Amino acid sequence: MSQFFQIHPDNPQHRLIGQAANMVRAGGIIVLPTDSCYALACRLDDKGAADRLRRIRQVDAKHHLTLLCRDLREIASYAHLDNTQFRMLKAAMPGSFTFILEATKEVPRRLSHPSRKTIGLRIPANRIIQTFLEEVGGPLLGTTLIMPGETDPLTDPEVIREKLDKLVDVIVDGGACGLVPTTVIDLTGKEPLLVRRGGGDASVFGLS
Repeated sequence: MSQFFQIHPDNPQHRLIGQAANMVRAGGIIVLPTDSCYALACRLDDKGAADRLRRIRQVDAKHHLTLLCRDLREIASYAHLDNTQFRMLKAAMPGSFTFILEATKEVPRRLSHPSRKTIGLRIPANRIIQTFLEEVGGPLLGTTLIMPGETDPLTDPEVIREKLDKLVDVIVDGGACGLVPTTVIDLTGKEPLLVRRGGGDASVFGLS
């Protein structure tokens, strides 16, 4: 059975955050809220946990998992950024955007897209996950919590607990989340490419 923590969305209890972080450091998979939807997440450098995460979602190696980062400085360690890309990310984040960028050597090869060597990255505007990332001291590898065969993400913590109690190690109840995932923008080409329309307003980048 998973651990179930009710954490205040505005004033996260650091004791509970610390307990959850210890479980993730030990190889656990966590469900926690973001500013868009609930996410499944694990340590970046934990291959076993990442494989479990993919099995829960039933996605293959071509499916982009996302690095959930604290700030732009952290993103710059894992993705190649030119000045234009940096300005775009600075204008959009933290917020409900995921950007696809060329991965640096800091990203394990098994996590970047197998043919393109790219990675998705974001900075969530959510107090709980930001506090958790600070406690862990580095990015998490994550994906939107959508169950196999479903099109909408899970948003109710009690339903999440019912469906994933034996599949994950920690479930954080931070209240109801939205149904709209992030807007995904690919910045690896000459021009930004809108991959998925979501919670972020792509029109600020001239995309519609």
